[in-house]
Formats: sequence, structure tokens, C-alpha cells
Amino acid sequence: MNGSSSSPAVNGSAQRGLRGNDPVRLHVTTAVAQAIVWPFVLIDLFMLLVYVRRRVLRLEARYILFAQTLFADVVFLLLTNFGLISYYVNLLVPMAFCVPLCIVMDALAQVSPNMILAMCLERYVAVCMPLRHVDIFTPHRTILLIVAVWFLSFMRPLVDLVILLTYIAESYFHTMASCSYEVLLQQGWHMMMRGNVYILKLVFTVVILCFTYGSIMHVARRASGDNKQAASKGQRTMLLHVLQLFFCTLEAVSPFIEARVLELRDINIFLIVRYFDFLAFHIFSRAISPLIYGFRDEKFHFALKYYACCKLNHISSQQEGPPLGKDKCTNKKELQTALK
Repeated sequence: MNGSSSSPAVNGSAQRGLRGNDPVRLHVTTAVAQAIVWPFVLIDLFMLLVYVRRRVLRLEARYILFAQTLFADVVFLLLTNFGLISYYVNLLVPMAFCVPLCIVMDALAQVSPNMILAMCLERYVAVCMPLRHVDIFTPHRTILLIVAVWFLSFMRPLVDLVILLTYIAESYFHTMASCSYEVLLQQGWHMMMRGNVYILKLVFTVVILCFTYGSIMHVARRASGDNKQAASKGQRTMLLHVLQLFFCTLEAVSPFIEARVLELRDINIFLIVRYFDFLAFHIFSRAISPLIYGFRDEKFHFALKYYACCKLNHISSQQEGPPLGKDKCTNKKELQTALK
């Protein structure tokens, strides 16, 4: 269905036989996916707009990292939706187009969990080392961290491309195929190596999460007053990050689950499992980000509230704060507190 979630057993022309015999179900599932995908795309785009227009948000590390997650999710959802529509119309594309598309989609699928891991480390420093947080997560160092995350996200699919180029002829890129990431995995050992890399990354992620969450819990128990409240809030945010990373991890292993289901030789069960994977692990896992920082964070929440109910064309791009005189869309005191 897309560049990062197709079953390993499904490749090229064989994938055309996995569309099922019921055209009504194909129409309904595609329509439902459109009704789910586009609202999240629009919400993420709106949050990116708010981030760009609020200079105070662009100066804090957690919002900078959050904006990168939103950007990666928007592009990934759009490309994934393109893959879904091409599957719906049974579109075949040249390998010369399919291979770069799969590389970009696989990298984008990794950006979100990698960026969430960076956000977990940022929350760990903010809660456990509050006096050093400003010095460690400066805007410049945060940008360097973002560059490192994007580089690491593209490294694995680029390695897969290098391995592919050692086994295929130039004519391979002129063939037509139904696009899926498995066009890059032409050897059994290559697919096995990719699975082992997933496992190693999962172990690495779990170790970091256990360390950061355990440290924040320890601080929350020892803190008092305002520090205890901040630590408790950081602890809840970490729990939501763990939930989101859990779904992102399931997204990585879903192709192997689909491969086992396909061995049952029941195409209807396979299509149900694949569609569930698409909605649960591609869409839902990326719907949690707005809930974590968009609506739970007080500063971002008030900025969203203001821009959602006020006309954007009344606000100058150079204006640091919203006009508070005649505007009745929100409380003046709240805006001054949240947007200062």
C-alpha cells in the first residue's frame, strides 16, 4: 500500500493480485482512509502555521523538535495517501520513480520516532537538570540535533539502496511495478538483516526510554511544590511519548506480521490486517503528536486557540503579539500570559 508497510511477500506484479474480489470494499476502505487522513494533515499544517507565526515558540527546543515531527508526519501522510490511491487505481510506476519514493518514505517513517526520542531526552534534561537545560538545548544545538536525526533516518534506506545496486542491472530501473519498499530488498539475507536492525533499534530505544522515564519518576517523587508539578507533567508527557513510540514500533514490524498472515492463503484476512495496520500504525500513531504538544501544552494551546478563532489576515507577520484591543476571541489576560 505504501513504501514502508507492504508485506515482504508482496512484490511487483504479485501485489496486483492482493486487491480482493469486492470492489465495494475497495471503494469504502479508500474513502474511509481519505476521511481520516486529510483531517490530520490539515491539523498538522495548521499547527505548523502557528509555530511559524509565533517567534516565542521558535526559540524553545521542545517546540522546534515538535515542528520537525509535524513536518515529517505531514509529508509522510501525503506520500502514504498517494500510495493508497495508486493501490486503489492499480497504478504501476517505473522503478526509477519508485525506488527514490520508497527511500524518502522509509526515512520519513523513521524521523518521527527518532525525533520523539530526542524530545524524550529534552524533557529529561528539562526535569532532571533544569539549570543546565538552557545551555544544553540552545537553538543552535537543537538545529544540530535535528540534522543528526534526519541524517540517521536516511542512513538505513540509503544503505539498502547501495546493497540493491550491487545486485541489479541498469534495466531494473526501467521496469514497471506496484510500488512497495520490498523492491529494494532483492535478497533473503538483506531482508533478514533489515529485521535485525529493527530489533537492535528497538532495544536501544527501550533502554533510553527506561533511563529517562525512571529518572523523571525519581525526580517527581523527591520534588515539592512547583518542581513536583513540573516533574509530574513531564512524567505524563513521557508516558504519551512511550505510547506513540509503541505504535511506531508496531508500524516497523507490521510488514512481518502481514507476511505471516499471507501464509494462511486467505486473502480476505490479509486485506483486513493490512488495512488495520495502515489505520492504526500509520495514521493513529501520528495523530498522538498534536495531542501531546498541541493541545496539552499551555503555551501552544493558547496560540492555537487564538489563531483558530481570529482572522489570520488581521495579524502582521512582523507582529510579536496579537491585537488585544477589539478582539473578543479569547481572554486578554490569558493571551498575555500564554503568548508573552
